Amino acid sequence: MAGFRSLARQVRDPRCDLALRRYSLRKCLERFAPYGHRATWDHLCSRAGFGPEDRSPDPVRLVAALDELEEARAVWLAYEVEFAERRKKEKHDGLRRPGSVDDWHRLTWGGFGVAWCDDPAVHPREPLAEVLRRLIAALEREPGSACPVCGGERLAWKYGLDHEPSAGPVCSDCGILVPRPVLTPGALADARRARLLVSA
Repeated sequence: MAGFRSLARQVRDPRCDLALRRYSLRKCLERFAPYGHRATWDHLCSRAGFGPEDRSPDPVRLVAALDELEEARAVWLAYEVEFAERRKKEKHDGLRRPGSVDDWHRLTWGGFGVAWCDDPAVHPREPLAEVLRRLIAALEREPGSACPVCGGERLAWKYGLDHEPSAGPVCSDCGILVPRPVLTPGALADARRARLLVSA
């Protein structure tokens, strides 16, 4: 099974058939897809300027999509290194029980679904790397009451998400499943009430 870097090389290789280059970009999303596979693909296609079903996209656009994905992956991998170093130090200092950020992080190891978007057509418009920087910054500060990605305050609790956890606060503005550790208990309660109001 090819890794992310060898797949990225195929996307960039002009000697490869265009269909293989497109396929290799899709396969990269099996290794790293911050919004989930379908939503990340939709995001990359719209930002690079080709259709999700386009079987013969401009190779320059394919590489532009890959560039954005690689930049975001570098941001996330740097965070994972810092996270692992912090946990190692905490364990050394006797803190064995992980916190809520650690519980959330365990579900997103490798970067899949970090900013899960259950609806593939609803996701942040900003570059992936910027979205991840905002999310990481929120994980490293005190919890707040708004979406860490877009600042939206319209959070609603949704059940039956195609992700783990299968329920949680979803931003009505940018579509991400907001990590619970970045929200105050009051914001989480408000999101649950918003769910109740929507279903009533």
